[in-house]
Amino acid sequence: MSFIQNIDWDILYWIQNTIKCGFLDFIMPLITKLGSAGAVWLICGVTMLFFPKYRKCGIMLCGGLALSLLVGNLVLKPLIARPRPCWLEDSVKMLVSTPSDYSFPSGHTLASFISATIIFYNSKKLGIGAIILAVLISFSRLYLFVHFPSDVLGGIAIGVILGIVSILIVNA
Repeated sequence: MSFIQNIDWDILYWIQNTIKCGFLDFIMPLITKLGSAGAVWLICGVTMLFFPKYRKCGIMLCGGLALSLLVGNLVLKPLIARPRPCWLEDSVKMLVSTPSDYSFPSGHTLASFISATIIFYNSKKLGIGAIILAVLISFSRLYLFVHFPSDVLGGIAIGVILGIVSILIVNA
């Protein structure tokens, strides 16, 4: 195994052996559902379209989420074809259904950080809440053993970049 793969596994096992508990077993699947298909972010974006003050942000969000789907799910996941930790290690009890698509990058994280970047750009006050939610959704993917930490870090980096791209496109 490579150095990065060893760190990935060490972090996942540390989460499972150190902070896993009944409360988080209950709450993490709920938090992860907020990020499924970018649901919470899509709802935010569409809702913003109805308010003139937030319309531009809503356009950026909807465009950013479209980029997330295109770049993350349709290009990178099949191109990189990285197996998920839950496919490789079946001793961890799954709290959510096992995903069928590839692992890199984390789509939940990608959509969350595209959205948090865009919201923060448009409103620092709302953006702080968006960043906190993005971090929680991203961490839930590790806790639930469906992504490696490097999948999440990749999702954060690509998400911030695509968030900035969305901002630049709409502001052009």
